Amino acid sequence: MVPTDHPLTSPTNWAGIASNTEFWSQLAQTLLPGYVNTCRWFAGKARQQTGFAAKTVHTIPLPDGDVAYLLILEATYADGIPELYQLPLSFIADSIANSLPFQLADVPDKGRIGEVALDHHAGVLIDAIYDERFRRALFTNIYTDQVLPQPDGQLTFHKGKGLEEGDDTLSSRVLPVDSSNSAMVFGEKYFMKLYRKLFQETNPEVDMVAFLTDKSSFDHIPAFGGSIVWQHPDAAPSDGADITLGMVQRMVPNDKDSWMQTGDYLNDFLYAVPQRLFAIREDVFEKVELLGKRTGEMHCALYKPNADADFAPEPITDEYRAFMIKRLEDLLERRYALLIDNYTKLDSQAQRLAWVFMEAKEMIETFIDDFRKRPLGSLRIRIHGDYHLGQVLATRNDFVIIDFEGEPESSITERKIKHSPLKDVAGMIRSYHYAVSAKLFNSSETDDLDPEHLQRVSDRWFYLIRDTFMNAYQDVFGTPHPLFKNNNELNFLLLIYLLEKAVYELGYEISYRPSWVKIPLRGIIDVIREIEKILLSEGEIEADIPLLQTGLLQAKNL
Repeated sequence: MVPTDHPLTSPTNWAGIASNTEFWSQLAQTLLPGYVNTCRWFAGKARQQTGFAAKTVHTIPLPDGDVAYLLILEATYADGIPELYQLPLSFIADSIANSLPFQLADVPDKGRIGEVALDHHAGVLIDAIYDERFRRALFTNIYTDQVLPQPDGQLTFHKGKGLEEGDDTLSSRVLPVDSSNSAMVFGEKYFMKLYRKLFQETNPEVDMVAFLTDKSSFDHIPAFGGSIVWQHPDAAPSDGADITLGMVQRMVPNDKDSWMQTGDYLNDFLYAVPQRLFAIREDVFEKVELLGKRTGEMHCALYKPNADADFAPEPITDEYRAFMIKRLEDLLERRYALLIDNYTKLDSQAQRLAWVFMEAKEMIETFIDDFRKRPLGSLRIRIHGDYHLGQVLATRNDFVIIDFEGEPESSITERKIKHSPLKDVAGMIRSYHYAVSAKLFNSSETDDLDPEHLQRVSDRWFYLIRDTFMNAYQDVFGTPHPLFKNNNELNFLLLIYLLEKAVYELGYEISYRPSWVKIPLRGIIDVIREIEKILLSEGEIEADIPLLQTGLLQAKNL
């Protein structure tokens, strides 16, 4: 990396710069390292970087005859595998800046990469999302199903059912939100997401939204408007030939997400708690029932026995069990170690919960072994994968489900693994538990209340909401349904996913929010209670396996 205080220069003009490898190499060594490290979407800031390289340059013709480029930038590190990022580039020459359909002065500092001089024309290199011509070119290419041949494969623009006739020329703007991707709005009607960090596979969000839009009648998602995919025609399938660069969806008018809406409902509950009143408004139950119903409908829409292999239902195989068991056992091992190392830092209530969890180790191991051997006839499908209240937009009278990218810390391959839809259900149940716990245990109104009393009150609210959600969810399917062989299997599988989710949460809270550790621990204890019931009813608990030590939860025992 060689920083420079002078403009980057090249004798080649902007229109012909795509094949000038020397220019792209200099750009990657001079201007880009400093710029990229200021970008919210760059995930490698904390890693020891060894350099950047321009791997591929795609050309995008603009409406006025100029061009923009999609630079595929490789970031390399001292440890670990390299990462690919998408950086759209426009060159705004000083001589034409005043004749463009946008004002250069309106480009924010975070969109300005640096000064360059090309073919004796000075100007500034900007992130092309701030170039109105570039935004229009992307949208028009999607609208017209264009295929743009490139030296390295081709860019395929696909129009989805969500785009309406007559919407080919819409005004556009960049959403002023810093996130891991970039967002643009067209006609205040469509939302385009440009993926910044790239993976050697199609993005699961595009797959999911396109499938739900094109193959089902489920309309409680932002409808799929189209996608931008970089295809390598000559690459072997194992090379991950198709890379998703962007997606268009319909915009959804909404007031807030369901996490915020649930927080609003909980305010009424919170204010009543100090008065020793237990009050839940009827419309709260109605909203929870509706979300349970919409969740069930989403999973029914994803259940398509005649779908292509990527979406066809599959059985719970030994291979899948081994994957889940390894994941769960690895999580448990790390969380036990974290609890032991941080036990003295926990408050007394969290310490009691932690002790019960650790004392139940053998019971959990028996449950996992049961999962390894138990005959299961339920099916697996593609699911949302990161389902919680923050992923559901509350419209005036309904809900819209968003963000189908999957678990952020998982690989793209892992995000496409088929699970029982109960994994999504477990995510939403845990989200409701967090909503009430965070509200009651972190509000000034409850500072003076006994933590044991608060725990009982929050548990009552949570159990009522959980059961309301589950009943509405199950009513969508009826019984029997191929996704759930019977209620026994449904309950058993739900416990697997609830345990996995709560144990995962535990690691985050120990590391970043020790005062919240009791929330996932309480969720784990709830699961262990149900595990004990199953094992006792089926005679699976042997004499040398201790029962759940619930007596330890009482403050007087410590």
